[in-house]
Amino acid sequence: MSLKIIALMKQVPLPTEMRMGADGLMDRTTAKSRINIDCAFGLEEGLQIKSRVKDAELFVISMGPPSFEQSLRKALAMGYDRAILLSDRKLGGSDTYSTGLAIAMLLKKLGFSAESKEPFIVFSGRQTSDGDTAHVPSQVAENLKIPQATFIEKVDWKGDSLVVRRIIEGGHQSLKLPIPCLISVAPTAIPPRRPTLKGAIKAKDAKIEIWSLDQVGLGPEHVGLTGSPTIVAKVVNIERDRPPIRMIPGTTPEALASNLISETGDISSGETFHKKDSADSKKDSASAGSAPKPEFPRIDFRQGARGILAWIEMHGKIPARSSLEILNPARKLADQLSTKVTALMIGDDIGSAAPEIIAHGADEVVIVNDRRLAEYAILPFTSVFAQVIENERPEIALFGATTSGRELAPRIASRVKAGVTADCTSLEVGEFVHRAKKSIMYPCLESIRPTYGESKLATIVGFWCPQMATARPGTFEKLVPDPARKGKIIEIVPKLNEGDFKTEILETVRVETGGQNLFAADIIVSGGRPCGELDEFKLIKELVEALREKGINADWGASRRAVDGDFAPYARQIGQTGKTVRPKIYIAVAISGAIQHIAGIKESGKIIAINKDPQANIFRHADYGIARDYLEFLPELIKKVKAGFIFGLTAGKK
Repeated sequence: MSLKIIALMKQVPLPTEMRMGADGLMDRTTAKSRINIDCAFGLEEGLQIKSRVKDAELFVISMGPPSFEQSLRKALAMGYDRAILLSDRKLGGSDTYSTGLAIAMLLKKLGFSAESKEPFIVFSGRQTSDGDTAHVPSQVAENLKIPQATFIEKVDWKGDSLVVRRIIEGGHQSLKLPIPCLISVAPTAIPPRRPTLKGAIKAKDAKIEIWSLDQVGLGPEHVGLTGSPTIVAKVVNIERDRPPIRMIPGTTPEALASNLISETGDISSGETFHKKDSADSKKDSASAGSAPKPEFPRIDFRQGARGILAWIEMHGKIPARSSLEILNPARKLADQLSTKVTALMIGDDIGSAAPEIIAHGADEVVIVNDRRLAEYAILPFTSVFAQVIENERPEIALFGATTSGRELAPRIASRVKAGVTADCTSLEVGEFVHRAKKSIMYPCLESIRPTYGESKLATIVGFWCPQMATARPGTFEKLVPDPARKGKIIEIVPKLNEGDFKTEILETVRVETGGQNLFAADIIVSGGRPCGELDEFKLIKELVEALREKGINADWGASRRAVDGDFAPYARQIGQTGKTVRPKIYIAVAISGAIQHIAGIKESGKIIAINKDPQANIFRHADYGIARDYLEFLPELIKKVKAGFIFGLTAGKK
């Protein structure tokens, strides 16, 4: 029996090519597109396994319009043997739930499932650049009933298993997975190869297999707008409202540093600016609409589901900060809906943390204690959560958008047949005018999130319970704990079977990287990839240390490209797929200004950008700009700090 290697690939539009249609939704029909960057890393991992298993057969599979053939041919040119495109007009409008289901059904028709006699591995990218949800890998794995591992940066072939290294907050985890399994690959893995000339010639005339929905045995009621539990209700542009940047003059680094001091003055006490986003989007949310509401009947679609369920991610016996943060919107939603907040804690001997969870807003805490659950593991945690959802019947379920939350929530959603929205920056209760059903649906969870490379703000709604969402870490502030709050603590014993423990956790390493202080720092100095390549973040760290010596709560961060280049740990990544921060002063060093990074810094008090390229996009989103090589400028700024310049802050105070 030869090994089959399947790579899932998506062709994505360039964010700059996207246009908004007359209906307020995105039109990608004329947009230029390419292979999703993360998917290329998944393709490469398949080729790496092929180099070890010579008789392995390589499949590349995609779902989309006929134009996706161009990317499939590129995969063939890289060395893949067989290309299959699932293409059908009925698939239009499918959300991630329906997409995962459709791809899994295609794989089953090809003979790939948990019951398959032949061994197979499915590779995918971590996420797509247009949606950035990271949902589909988990949903495909759940529909195939196979183990999975996401955010993987290293894969070792062991014959009947894979040993992988998974990125987690503050470190990494080593896992051993049996085959078959699904692996989603992060862009810190082996860089994808270029197609060879011989491969390109072969791929030019190769056959691309086109499959329809009928061929995979899936009815139209399960896909498209009809079969998707979530829909995009509205999309608005994210608009900038910071004042024009003030570029600092000076012909020498010393003059630039001096002029920065005189130009900025006490910038820490000035007015703060931010782009139009979640707070402003309430006016534009799906519930309001721009036209008068028709006289449709109001329909409560919950069918008896009540309550807010929040996952409390545990690091040992300590709740993750992101989990305490989601208790803020959970509490607000519960108060609006006149219902309760139930927090679910899964781990080993974790009951001592329950009072803290109640103090932060939960009404009751459900505890699952099991020594086998001391560390997060996707299969048993999905099983536990599904059982709690069946018993509690919540109308809403919330998760922090951590590496674990982004993996867990979509797998649970596919199991309980619910929709899930990723990386939300606002969560509201509203209603939706469903013109097709001639009804006003309520009460909807309006999950508001940036999308299309952070250029648009989408409002997602759904009418299946539980309505699920993950919240971007750092977006919601923790509620002030109230030790006097009373709540109910319940311990349950769920049903777990040996199949839930197919994946073996070999090692979990969390190192103290200081990343949690980014949420509280007054000044954050962040570096882009050049800071790693040129001096390994040495000057960034020297500036931070000089500020700390003056009594300033300063810390350092990194862009996604710097983290992907392995120059900084994931715990220090700032941006759409990292942390959202709100320092009084943010200093961006050698950061180009990708919209994903801007997403994480937009609520900073003042932004100072340092980049030798005067045309860098970061200057369009900053308050002060210095067009100079940071290697020349930062030493002078460090001297000024050591001499007493602390950006108008008061030492020892936040």
